[in-house]
Amino acid sequence: MNLLLFTEQDRLENNRIRLTDYRLQHLHAVIEANEGDSLRVGEINGRMGHGELVRISREEAILEVNLDRNPPPKLPLTLVLALPRPKMLRRILRMVAEMGVAELHLINSYRVEKSYWQSPVLDHQVIEDYFLQGLSQSRDTVLPDVYTHSRFKPFVEDHLADLIGDKRALLAHPGEYPGLPQEGVIPTLLVIGPEGGFIPYEVDKLQQAGCDPISLGPRILRVENAVSSLIARMSH
Repeated sequence: MNLLLFTEQDRLENNRIRLTDYRLQHLHAVIEANEGDSLRVGEINGRMGHGELVRISREEAILEVNLDRNPPPKLPLTLVLALPRPKMLRRILRMVAEMGVAELHLINSYRVEKSYWQSPVLDHQVIEDYFLQGLSQSRDTVLPDVYTHSRFKPFVEDHLADLIGDKRALLAHPGEYPGLPQEGVIPTLLVIGPEGGFIPYEVDKLQQAGCDPISLGPRILRVENAVSSLIARMSH
């Protein structure tokens, strides 16, 4: 835990916060914190700073916090991702938050199994928990925005153009396509398909909506590796 995150509900008077849940257990078992220690803290969707541990017991921890800096800026990236299997989605959610993605859209595809849409991982609180793990790791406080779209055609025809707006729009897909444009960190919408890629109909619809296909090279990567590779390339 590189950043101890808290919410408005944790606040007491006089710039103090009170922790009683898993964060308290982390202070005891992992950090082995003592009264007087200074810890990096951040308010979810707010500012960051330091907190002095005023009191700690088995029941609670009280910290006096000073939030004196803003979180790191988000990447100007809207990630559109065909819904992966739940086990992989958990890792991707943490990664998305850790790497500073601003907005995530989970969409349907012919190769997305219907059962994936019934996964408890899609519960709002579960998604937020994985995001918080990523934020804590990377010392960020701002949760990515996340949206789900269980029907492919309505998403592409009714929503995608508005999402693209003035951004460059890229479709990562296996094939004889150009590599990732070297334009630096600019507003981008990036579409990544399921294992096995989008079917030809879906590729055509995405191209008609304004997405330019790109290739990661001759190797076919797992979805999570494609996501991490492309985000890393776009952050420089």
